[in-house]
Amino acid sequence: MLIGEWVRASQPEQAHLRFYERMGLVTGRRLPNGYCDSPPEAPIWLQYVHTAQKLGFSPAETAQHGEDLRNSPGSADALSALLAEKFQLIDARMAELTALRADLETRVGTGYPLRAAQQVG
Repeated sequence: MLIGEWVRASQPEQAHLRFYERMGLVTGRRLPNGYCDSPPEAPIWLQYVHTAQKLGFSPAETAQHGEDLRNSPGSADALSALLAEKFQLIDARMAELTALRADLETRVGTGYPLRAAQQVG
């Protein structure tokens, strides 16, 4: 399957496909004319990669866990565990952002917003 066919079948932009290829998320063999030829299941895998990115998984995380997740009989359990880890990271980040917002709110209108919190007021 050529890159143009990937685009038509899986919808990510061509630049994404080349990026995924450089990251090792998509593989194919090079034809004599320089085109990349991949297996027919490539569009399904590309949709998985694209969805994983939307869910907050980095390309490196996807590459690290991708083979296990698509080839393992227990892939649903493995994916659920990865999603649970993402929940924990999101909750921690939300707590950090809430604290940051509270800190910023105490500094608004003080005249010295960049002083240490102890010095504000």
